[in-house]
Amino acid sequence: MKAFVKDRLTVRILKSREEMGKNAARDIAAEMRRLLAERDEINMIFAAAPSQNETLAALAIEEGIDWCRVNAFHMDEYVGLPGGAPQSFAAYLGEHLFDLVPLKSVHLIDPTEDADREAERYAALLEEYPVDITVLGIGENGHIAFNDPGVADFRDPLAVKKVPLDEVCRMQQVHDGCFPALADVPEYALTTTIPSLTRAGAMFCSVPASSKADAVFRTVTGPISEECPATILRTHPHAILYCDPDSGEKLL
Repeated sequence: MKAFVKDRLTVRILKSREEMGKNAARDIAAEMRRLLAERDEINMIFAAAPSQNETLAALAIEEGIDWCRVNAFHMDEYVGLPGGAPQSFAAYLGEHLFDLVPLKSVHLIDPTEDADREAERYAALLEEYPVDITVLGIGENGHIAFNDPGVADFRDPLAVKKVPLDEVCRMQQVHDGCFPALADVPEYALTTTIPSLTRAGAMFCSVPASSKADAVFRTVTGPISEECPATILRTHPHAILYCDPDSGEKLL
């Protein structure tokens, strides 16, 4: 493993994608146990993407976590998919974590009726349940959640908002095998905003695969800017970036 710190961000490049997930899961679990020893319950936001497969699989089998005191949220959801669509992020997180552990509560984003009203509802929930831990990834365009360059706002006054998805972001969904073609990917989504994500006391960011190498390099070495939204991680007091050799190749 190679590890270093850039600004306030800890960066770790593990020897494999599996080790990346295990390393991230161990740290997430340790933080969960620490917080649960101090309070009755905790609140967590989770990313939904194939990049999170290894981390969530390892986290689900970590021992000594009282999941019955964890309230779970997710970062974003497509606008325009029918309810129950297999490509939804709610479906992904159900399969990879939410249905595998006995959570106290699961709060899903459901924009199928009225996206603007749903954004207000979910924002109110995040105010009621202030986030303690954010488990996230980075997109090929440097986004976190669906805060793409062009709509990302480090000082966003909104907690949740409807956003257009740029073409790089939408093509990533094709590269990930979630949709067969660009035309099938929704053009809009609801997303938690950058202040909603970064208000967490701890952020754990898993980013594997060579398709993310440029985004990882920009995140770590470029200027802190909304042009690469993930650079905000370098300002957070407790953020860790986990890479595999492919995503971290330009930092080796």
